[in-house]
Amino acid sequence: MKARTRKLVGLMLATTVLVTDASASFASSHREAPGITKSPKTDSTDFYMFRSYEPGRDQYVTLIANYQPLQDPGGGPNYFTMDPDAVYEIHIDNVGDAKEHLTYQFKFSNTLQNGGLMLNIGGTNVATALRQSGPVTKTTDPNTAEVESYTVTLITGDRHTGTRAAITNAAGGGTTFTKPLDNTGVKTFPDYNSYAKQFVYNVNIPGCGMPGRVFVGQRAEAFAVNLGGIFDMVNFVPIEGDSAPGAGDKGGFPLGITQNRANDELVGKKNVTSIAMEVPISCLTPQGSNGVIGGWQTASLPQARLVDPKASYAAPTLSGGAYTQVSRLAMPLVNEL
Repeated sequence: MKARTRKLVGLMLATTVLVTDASASFASSHREAPGITKSPKTDSTDFYMFRSYEPGRDQYVTLIANYQPLQDPGGGPNYFTMDPDAVYEIHIDNVGDAKEHLTYQFKFSNTLQNGGLMLNIGGTNVATALRQSGPVTKTTDPNTAEVESYTVTLITGDRHTGTRAAITNAAGGGTTFTKPLDNTGVKTFPDYNSYAKQFVYNVNIPGCGMPGRVFVGQRAEAFAVNLGGIFDMVNFVPIEGDSAPGAGDKGGFPLGITQNRANDELVGKKNVTSIAMEVPISCLTPQGSNGVIGGWQTASLPQARLVDPKASYAAPTLSGGAYTQVSRLAMPLVNEL
Protein backbone atom coordinates (compact mmCIF):
# COMPACT_ATOMS: atom_id res chain seq x y z
CA MET A 1 0.00 0.00 0.00
CA LYS A 2 2.92 2.31 -0.62
CA ALA A 3 2.41 5.22 -2.93
CA ARG A 4 5.52 5.22 -5.21
CA THR A 5 7.59 7.61 -6.79
CA ARG A 6 15.55 18.36 1.69
CA LYS A 7 15.79 19.92 3.79
CA LEU A 8 17.06 23.25 4.54
CA VAL A 9 20.44 23.91 5.89
CA GLY A 10 19.30 26.63 8.30
CA LEU A 11 20.40 29.74 6.51
CA MET A 12 22.88 27.87 4.33
CA LEU A 13 22.30 25.93 1.13
CA ALA A 14 21.50 22.26 1.61
CA THR A 15 21.36 21.52 -2.09
CA THR A 16 23.01 23.17 -5.06
CA VAL A 17 22.50 22.41 -8.72
CA LEU A 18 24.52 23.51 -11.71
CA VAL A 19 21.66 23.77 -14.15
CA THR A 20 23.99 23.23 -17.10
CA ASP A 21 24.72 19.77 -15.63
CA ALA A 22 22.72 16.99 -13.98
CA SER A 23 24.59 16.90 -10.68
CA ALA A 24 22.89 17.10 -7.29
CA SER A 25 23.56 16.50 -3.61
CA PHE A 26 21.23 16.08 -0.69
CA ALA A 27 20.97 15.78 3.07
CA SER A 28 18.48 13.94 5.24
CA SER A 29 16.44 14.22 8.40
CA HIS A 30 13.56 12.26 9.89
CA ARG A 31 11.95 13.49 13.12
CA GLU A 32 15.29 14.96 14.04
CA ALA A 33 14.62 17.70 16.60
CA PRO A 34 12.72 17.28 19.91
CA GLY A 35 10.55 20.35 19.35
CA ILE A 36 9.26 19.26 15.96
CA THR A 37 7.71 16.13 17.48
CA LYS A 38 5.00 18.48 18.81
CA SER A 39 4.17 19.55 15.25
CA PRO A 40 4.69 16.44 13.09
CA LYS A 41 2.74 17.89 10.16
CA THR A 42 5.48 20.50 9.69
CA ASP A 43 8.45 18.14 9.99
CA SER A 44 10.50 18.50 6.81
CA THR A 45 12.76 15.65 5.72
CA ASP A 46 14.48 15.39 2.35
CA PHE A 47 14.91 18.08 -0.28
CA TYR A 48 15.84 16.98 -3.79
CA MET A 49 16.76 19.30 -6.65
CA PHE A 50 17.94 18.03 -10.02
CA ARG A 51 17.74 18.69 -13.71
CA SER A 52 14.68 16.94 -15.11
CA TYR A 53 15.53 13.72 -16.95
CA GLU A 54 12.28 12.88 -18.75
CA PRO A 55 12.60 13.09 -22.56
CA GLY A 56 12.05 16.65 -23.70
CA ARG A 57 12.24 18.09 -20.13
CA ASP A 58 15.97 18.82 -19.90
CA GLN A 59 15.29 22.56 -19.75
CA TYR A 60 13.51 22.14 -16.41
CA VAL A 61 14.61 21.69 -12.80
CA THR A 62 12.66 19.35 -10.52
CA LEU A 63 12.22 20.43 -6.88
CA ILE A 64 10.89 17.92 -4.32
CA ALA A 65 10.35 18.89 -0.67
CA ASN A 66 9.26 16.05 1.62
CA TYR A 67 7.34 16.38 4.88
CA GLN A 68 5.84 14.13 7.57
CA PRO A 69 8.30 11.23 7.56
CA LEU A 70 7.77 7.60 8.49
CA GLN A 71 4.11 7.44 7.47
CA ASP A 72 2.66 3.99 8.05
CA PRO A 73 0.44 2.74 5.21
CA GLY A 74 -2.25 1.87 7.75
CA GLY A 75 -2.24 5.23 9.53
CA GLY A 76 -6.01 5.78 9.40
CA PRO A 77 -8.55 7.09 9.75
CA ASN A 78 -6.99 10.57 9.55
CA TYR A 79 -3.88 9.68 7.57
CA PHE A 80 -1.53 12.55 6.79
CA THR A 81 -3.11 15.84 5.81
CA MET A 82 -0.99 18.98 5.90
CA ASP A 83 -1.40 21.67 8.57
CA PRO A 84 -3.77 24.43 7.34
CA ASP A 85 -2.21 26.86 9.83
CA ALA A 86 1.28 26.38 8.39
CA VAL A 87 3.08 27.55 5.29
CA TYR A 88 5.41 25.18 3.45
CA GLU A 89 8.09 26.79 1.31
CA ILE A 90 10.77 25.96 -1.25
CA HIS A 91 13.46 28.64 -1.45
CA ILE A 92 15.86 29.35 -4.30
CA ASP A 93 19.09 31.36 -4.12
CA ASN A 94 20.19 32.21 -7.66
CA VAL A 95 22.94 34.76 -6.93
CA GLY A 96 25.07 32.87 -4.40
CA ASP A 97 24.52 34.94 -1.26
CA ALA A 98 22.77 32.22 0.82
CA LYS A 99 19.50 34.18 0.85
CA GLU A 100 16.23 33.34 -0.83
CA HIS A 101 15.41 35.26 -4.00
CA LEU A 102 12.54 33.07 -5.16
CA THR A 103 10.15 31.29 -2.78
CA TYR A 104 7.34 28.93 -3.72
CA GLN A 105 4.90 29.02 -0.82
CA PHE A 106 2.23 26.33 -0.32
CA LYS A 107 -0.83 26.87 1.87
CA PHE A 108 -3.35 24.09 2.55
CA SER A 109 -7.00 23.88 3.54
CA ASN A 110 -9.42 21.02 4.23
CA THR A 111 -13.14 20.89 3.48
CA LEU A 112 -15.86 18.29 3.91
CA GLN A 113 -17.96 17.30 0.92
CA ASN A 114 -21.65 17.27 1.80
CA GLY A 115 -20.84 17.68 5.47
CA GLY A 116 -18.58 14.63 5.54
CA LEU A 117 -19.31 10.94 5.60
CA MET A 118 -22.57 10.11 7.39
CA LEU A 119 -24.02 6.72 8.28
CA ASN A 120 -27.72 6.22 8.82
CA ILE A 121 -28.03 4.42 12.13
CA GLY A 122 -31.58 3.87 13.35
CA GLY A 123 -32.85 6.76 11.28
CA THR A 124 -30.18 9.19 12.53
CA ASN A 125 -27.27 10.41 10.40
CA VAL A 126 -24.09 9.90 12.41
CA ALA A 127 -20.81 11.50 11.32
CA THR A 128 -17.77 9.20 10.99
CA ALA A 129 -14.05 9.93 10.75
CA LEU A 130 -13.59 8.01 7.49
CA ARG A 131 -12.19 9.96 4.55
CA GLN A 132 -13.94 7.87 1.91
CA SER A 133 -17.08 5.77 1.62
CA GLY A 134 -16.20 3.56 -1.34
CA PRO A 135 -13.74 3.08 -4.22
CA VAL A 136 -12.01 6.32 -5.27
CA THR A 137 -10.89 6.79 -8.87
CA LYS A 138 -11.07 10.51 -9.76
CA THR A 139 -10.27 13.95 -8.37
CA THR A 140 -13.85 14.88 -7.48
CA ASP A 141 -15.00 11.39 -6.60
CA PRO A 142 -18.36 11.42 -4.74
CA ASN A 143 -17.03 8.74 -2.38
CA THR A 144 -14.51 11.23 -1.03
CA ALA A 145 -15.60 12.76 2.28
CA GLU A 146 -12.73 15.21 2.76
CA VAL A 147 -11.00 17.29 0.11
CA GLU A 148 -7.57 18.75 0.76
CA SER A 149 -6.65 21.70 -1.45
CA TYR A 150 -3.80 24.17 -1.65
CA THR A 151 -2.58 27.38 -3.25
CA VAL A 152 0.91 28.18 -4.51
CA THR A 153 2.37 31.68 -4.31
CA LEU A 154 5.60 32.90 -5.88
CA ILE A 155 7.44 35.35 -3.61
CA THR A 156 10.22 37.34 -5.26
CA GLY A 157 12.80 38.68 -2.84
CA ASP A 158 12.65 38.21 0.92
CA ARG A 159 10.18 35.49 1.93
CA HIS A 160 8.40 37.83 4.39
CA THR A 161 8.42 41.15 2.54
CA GLY A 162 8.90 40.26 -1.12
CA THR A 163 6.50 40.66 -4.03
CA ARG A 164 3.76 38.01 -4.08
CA ALA A 165 1.97 36.58 -7.11
CA ALA A 166 -0.33 33.57 -7.46
CA ILE A 167 0.68 30.54 -9.51
CA THR A 168 -2.32 29.48 -11.59
CA ASN A 169 -3.63 26.35 -13.26
CA ALA A 170 -2.73 26.41 -16.96
CA ALA A 171 -6.11 24.77 -17.61
CA GLY A 172 -8.61 27.49 -16.74
CA GLY A 173 -6.51 29.87 -14.66
CA GLY A 174 -7.73 28.77 -11.22
CA THR A 175 -5.56 29.32 -8.15
CA THR A 176 -6.66 26.26 -6.14
CA PHE A 177 -5.21 22.78 -6.59
CA THR A 178 -6.24 19.48 -5.04
CA LYS A 179 -4.11 16.96 -3.17
CA PRO A 180 -4.99 13.26 -3.65
CA LEU A 181 -6.10 11.15 -0.73
CA ASP A 182 -3.38 9.08 0.88
CA ASN A 183 -3.13 5.48 -0.31
CA THR A 184 -5.35 3.44 2.01
CA GLY A 185 -5.13 0.23 -0.04
CA VAL A 186 -6.30 -1.60 -3.14
CA LYS A 187 -9.97 -1.85 -2.15
CA THR A 188 -10.28 1.93 -1.96
CA PHE A 189 -7.88 2.60 -4.86
CA PRO A 190 -7.98 -0.08 -7.56
CA ASP A 191 -5.13 1.78 -9.34
CA TYR A 192 -3.51 4.37 -7.08
CA ASN A 193 -0.87 5.40 -9.63
CA SER A 194 -3.51 6.30 -12.22
CA TYR A 195 -5.53 8.11 -9.56
CA ALA A 196 -2.56 10.15 -8.30
CA LYS A 197 -1.44 11.18 -11.81
CA GLN A 198 -4.68 13.16 -12.16
CA PHE A 199 -3.30 15.59 -9.57
CA VAL A 200 -0.25 16.61 -11.60
CA TYR A 201 -1.03 20.14 -12.79
CA ASN A 202 0.46 22.24 -15.55
CA VAL A 203 0.83 25.71 -14.08
CA ASN A 204 1.53 29.26 -15.15
CA ILE A 205 4.33 30.84 -13.12
CA PRO A 206 4.27 34.67 -12.96
CA GLY A 207 7.01 36.21 -15.08
CA CYS A 208 7.84 32.86 -16.69
CA GLY A 209 7.32 32.34 -20.40
CA MET A 210 7.02 28.55 -20.11
CA PRO A 211 4.56 26.53 -17.99
CA GLY A 212 5.74 24.46 -15.05
CA ARG A 213 4.21 21.53 -13.20
CA VAL A 214 3.16 20.91 -9.62
CA PHE A 215 2.07 17.92 -7.54
CA VAL A 216 1.48 17.43 -3.82
CA GLY A 217 0.68 14.03 -2.41
CA GLN A 218 1.80 10.88 -0.64
CA ARG A 219 4.73 8.99 -2.16
CA ALA A 220 6.72 5.94 -1.18
CA GLU A 221 9.75 7.12 0.80
CA ALA A 222 12.77 7.10 -1.51
CA PHE A 223 15.46 7.77 1.10
CA ALA A 224 16.80 4.36 2.15
CA VAL A 225 18.50 4.20 5.55
CA ASN A 226 18.48 1.65 8.36
CA LEU A 227 17.32 4.03 11.08
CA GLY A 228 16.69 1.36 13.70
CA GLY A 229 20.22 0.03 13.45
CA ILE A 230 21.72 3.52 13.43
CA PHE A 231 20.09 4.59 16.69
CA ASP A 232 20.91 1.27 18.38
CA MET A 233 24.57 2.32 18.55
CA VAL A 234 25.07 1.59 14.84
CA ASN A 235 23.91 -2.01 15.16
CA PHE A 236 23.76 -2.99 11.52
CA VAL A 237 23.01 -6.48 10.26
CA PRO A 238 26.29 -8.46 10.18
CA ILE A 239 27.66 -9.08 6.72
CA GLU A 240 26.94 -12.63 5.54
CA GLY A 241 26.45 -14.36 8.86
CA ASP A 242 26.31 -17.72 7.11
CA SER A 243 29.09 -16.81 4.65
CA ALA A 244 28.37 -16.13 0.99
CA PRO A 245 25.65 -18.56 -0.16
CA GLY A 246 27.01 -21.10 -2.59
CA ALA A 247 30.61 -20.10 -2.08
CA GLY A 248 31.46 -23.21 -0.05
CA ASP A 249 33.11 -21.11 2.65
CA LYS A 250 31.84 -22.13 6.09
CA GLY A 251 33.69 -19.31 7.90
CA GLY A 252 30.96 -16.74 8.37
CA PHE A 253 30.00 -15.15 11.67
CA PRO A 254 28.66 -17.56 14.35
CA LEU A 255 24.91 -16.96 14.76
CA GLY A 256 25.16 -14.09 12.26
CA ILE A 257 22.24 -12.94 10.09
CA THR A 258 22.32 -13.27 6.33
CA GLN A 259 22.22 -9.97 4.47
CA ASN A 260 18.82 -9.60 2.79
CA ARG A 261 16.01 -7.06 2.59
CA ALA A 262 13.93 -8.97 5.14
CA ASN A 263 16.51 -8.10 7.79
CA ASP A 264 16.67 -4.40 6.94
CA GLU A 265 14.63 -1.74 8.69
CA LEU A 266 14.42 0.74 5.86
CA VAL A 267 12.73 4.10 5.75
CA GLY A 268 11.79 2.95 2.25
CA LYS A 269 9.06 0.78 3.76
CA LYS A 270 7.24 3.96 4.81
CA ASN A 271 5.51 6.80 2.98
CA VAL A 272 6.12 10.55 2.95
CA THR A 273 4.24 13.63 1.69
CA SER A 274 5.98 15.25 -1.29
CA ILE A 275 5.63 18.78 -2.59
CA ALA A 276 6.98 18.58 -6.14
CA MET A 277 7.51 21.31 -8.71
CA GLU A 278 9.06 21.36 -12.14
CA VAL A 279 10.25 24.85 -13.08
CA PRO A 280 11.91 26.03 -16.32
CA ILE A 281 15.61 26.72 -15.84
CA SER A 282 15.17 30.11 -17.53
CA CYS A 283 12.76 31.12 -14.75
CA LEU A 284 15.20 30.21 -11.98
CA THR A 285 18.40 31.82 -13.24
CA PRO A 286 18.66 35.60 -13.78
CA GLN A 287 20.33 37.00 -16.87
CA GLY A 288 24.10 36.98 -16.58
CA SER A 289 24.16 34.36 -13.83
CA ASN A 290 26.65 31.50 -13.77
CA GLY A 291 23.89 28.87 -13.91
CA VAL A 292 24.25 27.73 -10.30
CA ILE A 293 21.26 27.74 -7.96
CA GLY A 294 20.85 26.69 -4.35
CA GLY A 295 17.66 25.43 -2.76
CA TRP A 296 16.19 24.47 0.59
CA GLN A 297 12.82 23.95 2.22
CA THR A 298 11.14 25.27 5.36
CA ALA A 299 7.91 24.93 7.29
CA SER A 300 6.55 27.78 9.40
CA LEU A 301 3.72 28.27 11.89
CA PRO A 302 2.06 31.39 13.33
CA GLN A 303 3.76 32.65 16.47
CA ALA A 304 0.69 32.00 18.63
CA ARG A 305 -1.67 29.01 18.70
CA LEU A 306 -4.49 28.61 21.20
CA VAL A 307 -6.51 25.45 21.69
CA ASP A 308 -10.14 26.41 21.17
CA PRO A 309 -12.39 25.05 23.97
CA LYS A 310 -15.22 25.09 21.41
CA ALA A 311 -13.21 23.46 18.66
CA SER A 312 -14.81 22.47 15.40
CA TYR A 313 -13.62 20.72 12.28
CA ALA A 314 -13.21 24.07 10.52
CA ALA A 315 -11.54 25.82 13.47
CA PRO A 316 -9.79 23.41 15.89
CA THR A 317 -7.38 26.13 17.05
CA LEU A 318 -6.96 29.89 17.04
CA SER A 319 -3.71 31.05 15.43
CA GLY A 320 -2.13 34.45 14.95
CA GLY A 321 1.08 36.41 14.64
CA ALA A 322 3.91 36.34 12.13
CA TYR A 323 4.96 33.04 10.60
CA THR A 324 7.96 31.54 12.37
CA GLN A 325 10.15 28.80 10.94
CA VAL A 326 9.83 25.61 12.98
CA SER A 327 11.69 23.01 10.92
CA ARG A 328 15.32 23.96 10.57
CA LEU A 329 18.00 21.39 11.47
CA ALA A 330 20.58 20.81 8.72
CA MET A 331 22.01 17.43 7.66
CA PRO A 332 21.15 15.77 10.99
CA LEU A 333 22.27 12.26 10.09
CA VAL A 334 25.69 13.72 9.35
CA ASN A 335 25.60 15.38 12.76
CA GLU A 336 24.47 12.22 14.54
CA LEU A 337 26.76 9.73 12.83
